[in-house]
Amino acid sequence: MMDKAALSSWAESWLGEHPDIESLRAVVFDINGVIRGKRVPVDQLAKICGGGMRIPLSSANVDIWGRDIEDSKWVFETGDSDGRCEWTGRGPLMMPWSDRGAAMVPLVLKNEDKTPFEGDTRNALAFVLDRFARQGLRPVPAFELEFYLADPKAVDGVLTNPQTGAAVIRDGVLSLDDLDDFEVILTDIYDACKIQSVAADAAISESGIGQFEVNLRHCDDAMKVADDAMLFKSIVKSVARKHGLAASFMAKPFADRPGNGLHMHLSVLDSNGENIFDNGDAEGSEMLHYAVAGVLHAMPESMLLFAPHLNSYRRFTPEQHAPMAACWGYENRTAAVRIPGGPSSQRRIEHRVAGADTNVYLVMAAILGAVLGGIERKMGPPTPIKNSAYDNNHRNMTTLPLSWQDSVDAFVAGKMLNEFIPDLLRDMMIKTKKQEMRRFTALVTPFEYQSYLDQV
Repeated sequence: MMDKAALSSWAESWLGEHPDIESLRAVVFDINGVIRGKRVPVDQLAKICGGGMRIPLSSANVDIWGRDIEDSKWVFETGDSDGRCEWTGRGPLMMPWSDRGAAMVPLVLKNEDKTPFEGDTRNALAFVLDRFARQGLRPVPAFELEFYLADPKAVDGVLTNPQTGAAVIRDGVLSLDDLDDFEVILTDIYDACKIQSVAADAAISESGIGQFEVNLRHCDDAMKVADDAMLFKSIVKSVARKHGLAASFMAKPFADRPGNGLHMHLSVLDSNGENIFDNGDAEGSEMLHYAVAGVLHAMPESMLLFAPHLNSYRRFTPEQHAPMAACWGYENRTAAVRIPGGPSSQRRIEHRVAGADTNVYLVMAAILGAVLGGIERKMGPPTPIKNSAYDNNHRNMTTLPLSWQDSVDAFVAGKMLNEFIPDLLRDMMIKTKKQEMRRFTALVTPFEYQSYLDQV
């Protein structure tokens, strides 16, 4: 961290190099992964980056509609007290989609005594990464993120090409036509990623019409990979709005189309920079097997982090590439954990459970914590499956919680995540999801009304 004089000099120099920037966005991510923060004048850059900005700690813990959590100690019990905001060291990040020049400054919440606030999900991931570092290990993660681009004004949204207006009846699996149709938007997304140093790699057209998948590259700075994924979602949504479209990372935005997943790839390096999952052959090392066992063991209690919303559970249907049981296999995309082929030096885990509607910091913290738990306990995995995970013959597999309530119950009862997710954050997550659940349960939908009005 720079001293006050150096920080002031740096901020003055940065602003001199970017005279087009008219305002700043000082931001944190809440428990649902939604951006919260303030719009501030550019002359406050040094103050923001120097830890001088304060926002309520409760801003990390609001529901999906932005409402305070009932009975939360971070609201009335503490007088809705402020926390310190510390610069993550990244940015300011230009926001090229803004009509007026703006830049984003990512922050993380601290307590008054400058210790990390355990209710900030980025801090939770930092705790897990610190445990890896103490063992001389470095996770090397990457993400595959799926999303839809759709016309927000159309009733069927995705079923027409929002760029051409043409009705589309084909599926979009690896379609170059779909990539070409959306080339202008995808180019703007990649340009914005470059400006914000988000390591976006290949883009493909996925299974749904107007659905795309973008890979975020492997890196041994795991926190940067998580930051990249959170920023990528913001970039895609903002660029889409600029083009008059909606970008959706909902797990299942369209009932009859494929859902949006978030797949995490992971290898782990030792202090010599060697991949601990590599033993020279396709089966992978004993460490790989420990890691697989750990993530399978923790998978049921982690489900609330992998599928945090009501809509999340619509994605889990047979033969839709959304895992429904805790299982693993080599080159098997129906399994919850896939071990990809290729050179043994690149041996890794692909965790395929989470939806794109998640908070990436929590997803990565849960997976990495489970990996470390499996390694520390030297856990043995079950036999890898060789055919479809949807085959009823796999009666020995643990079924994942496939409803919101069941996932909350599994999260509450779980033991393994207790070691990696702070109690404060666990309590926040439970209260947030229960509050959201109550509101959804209280609503009478138009379909429900029409179905029962004069029929019962």
